Amino acid sequence: MEQLLLNLGFGNTVVAEKVVAILSPNSSPMKRVKDEAKEEKRLIDVTHGRKTRSVIVMESNHIILSAIQAETLSSRFESLVSPQPEV
Repeated sequence: MEQLLLNLGFGNTVVAEKVVAILSPNSSPMKRVKDEAKEEKRLIDVTHGRKTRSVIVMESNHIILSAIQAETLSSRFESLVSPQPEV
């Protein structure tokens, strides 16, 4: 079966069907989630030193930090998982 990959930027991808949520990183709950994931060694940072602009929650309970805007990643995700109209 072919797996659809979501591009997180800088050559990093994840399997789209394993994504639980794509969130903005600026709320207090998200900061707490990031801190807990870091303590438990479940945090993956793919920002390459840039500002974190989105937080991706994975089915495996890993938290991924990306430098791509949450809205952009959500659009990419939607285009992968929603059925494409036939032409």
